Amino acid sequence: MAVALILVLVAVGSVAFHLWSPWWSTPIASNWGYIDDTINLTFWITGFVFVVILLFMAYCVLRFRTRPGNRAHYEPENKRLEWWLTGITAIGVAAMLAPGLVVWNQFITVPRDATEIEVVGQQWRWSYRLPGQDGRLGRSDVRHVSAENPLGVDPTDPQGQDDIILDGEDLRLPIDRPVRVLLRGIDVLHNFYVPEFRAKMDMIPGSITYFWFTPTRTGTFEALCAELCGVGHAAMRGRVVVQTQAEYQAWLVGQRTFAELGAAARRAQASAPPPERDRYEEASR
Repeated sequence: MAVALILVLVAVGSVAFHLWSPWWSTPIASNWGYIDDTINLTFWITGFVFVVILLFMAYCVLRFRTRPGNRAHYEPENKRLEWWLTGITAIGVAAMLAPGLVVWNQFITVPRDATEIEVVGQQWRWSYRLPGQDGRLGRSDVRHVSAENPLGVDPTDPQGQDDIILDGEDLRLPIDRPVRVLLRGIDVLHNFYVPEFRAKMDMIPGSITYFWFTPTRTGTFEALCAELCGVGHAAMRGRVVVQTQAEYQAWLVGQRTFAELGAAARRAQASAPPPERDRYEEASR
């Protein structure tokens, strides 16, 4: 009786905890409500099966408990029951997988009018690159990464000269405009994740991954690294600011391009005092 009661309480308690739980999904801020729907469908299917199995176990514990004069019945197989269980299981698995395949197809099919941006992850900060007036991102290569060129933009590619570089700053995006996010890791495995966008993907050094989404709500949202990337993993945070089109364009005008940043770095290097060793050699001469 105690075991059966415990099983029933676990089933009832699990349902009650879900209905009155203080932990719910964050308000969605993109077009990926499909992901929430898929997760909810999976939850209800698995939750229903979980409750049914627990209640069935409680029934069996109570119904077939040891009693004087009762003898166990040995039945090594039951073809009819096995076919029923196999069929029901197959239907349940298909019901969980089919919506996910549909959503995945939408997830990787980028609209033609989507704007490409790049997110670069490195221990332990986020950097971003936006297209300039030509609307296209220039080439990049890890071999070009340096203190003056932290994102490794190819300095010989004319399409990259007008790219907007945001090194360690907030990423800003216009509302209701689809965005294809190119993801690149410079050192180790990272994962760019904004919970309200419901879109995330691993950033693998040596390759470029992507996802796309459409911001549907203005505001400031926290960007997290969702892949353990070292001792500073918990501190690898940033912000994504979704603005109206007018606010975004006003902000974009004030940003510096890759060419402007390179020129400023060269001027700063030329005006810097020579190193201590060089000054000593000049004094010696």
